[in-house]
Amino acid sequence: MNLPLTLFRYIGRQFAIWFTGVFFLVSMLIYIANFVELTRRAAFHEGVGFSVITRMAWLQLPQTVEETLPFAILLGALLALWRLTRSQELVVVRAAGVSVWQFLAPAIVLAFLIGGFGVTIFNPVASKMQAAYQALDARLLRNQQEALALSASGLWLRQSSGDETQAVIHALAMTHPGARLSTVTIFFFRGDDHLIRRLDAATADLREGNWHLEDVYEWRVERDQIEYRAEMIVPTNLTLEKIEQSFAAPETMSFWALPGFISLLEKSGFPANRHRLYFDSLLARPFLLCAMVLVAATFSLRMQRRGGTAIMLIGGVAVGFTLWFLSEVVFALGSSGTIPVMLAAWAPAGISTLLGATVLLHLEDG
Repeated sequence: MNLPLTLFRYIGRQFAIWFTGVFFLVSMLIYIANFVELTRRAAFHEGVGFSVITRMAWLQLPQTVEETLPFAILLGALLALWRLTRSQELVVVRAAGVSVWQFLAPAIVLAFLIGGFGVTIFNPVASKMQAAYQALDARLLRNQQEALALSASGLWLRQSSGDETQAVIHALAMTHPGARLSTVTIFFFRGDDHLIRRLDAATADLREGNWHLEDVYEWRVERDQIEYRAEMIVPTNLTLEKIEQSFAAPETMSFWALPGFISLLEKSGFPANRHRLYFDSLLARPFLLCAMVLVAATFSLRMQRRGGTAIMLIGGVAVGFTLWFLSEVVFALGSSGTIPVMLAAWAPAGISTLLGATVLLHLEDG
């Protein structure tokens, strides 16, 4: 029989209520944990006050909450189905000829919609806030000055030196591996905005502790003239590893901006496995949330027949953490290129769906 619309709305409303409660509770706990951790780290840095810590914890919250969304769906579905089973409502529904697949449909639909909203709307907001958090974290708590930006206009790098000067490097292209820049311009600043020197070079090779420039035109503010040099050495504290790691983390990029950035990375010769894996995992997230509903049903429906609410919750949470651990292992393999990126991104959702569907088929239809 078809599920009546009234019953569909009722079950969906129960799931939404429990999910919302779990979501806000998890968000509150995450914010407190982030705040405590940032307070501990800020204790070793002067000038990082309470207002800054509060702001950083708030900026970090959306990204962390987004990562824990599958757990919120899992716990929300567990509690919603537990409540419906305990009140005997599901017993009446099943006696009326409604199968487990039909009364789980509202929760699955809502989980998919939540996943779609999270990927297309919530993720862009979370990525911007995460980028702002990382900028504050690097400047205030880690004292990092080196930075890199990749855009259609080329590569932009920044490095600092011990004499309180900073160098901003621009190159139209970079050969990887090898860190050879072409059509290079280096601006030297004292302070934040006082230009003191400029170098224009045909190429720049990154060697141990320095840039080796060729065909260089040098301009200095005190001379106000241009001099030519065939070669020049510019000290640097950058390494190829630092340059690769300085690319914008995928978590700081919007779902909509990731495809273009991945294309830029690949055109520049840099590996894009980490960003492509993150993008594909976002595509798979709505299906992963639906799978969490199936996993929750395998515990809540069975355990309530035998009693033992604590066992139900512990079992569901344990399976959730196990799936999370396996997902992290698979993501690490995909990021390193050991297994295909698409397989790594979609495996958690696929495995969770197969696990939940198989157990439900055995319990309900077997």
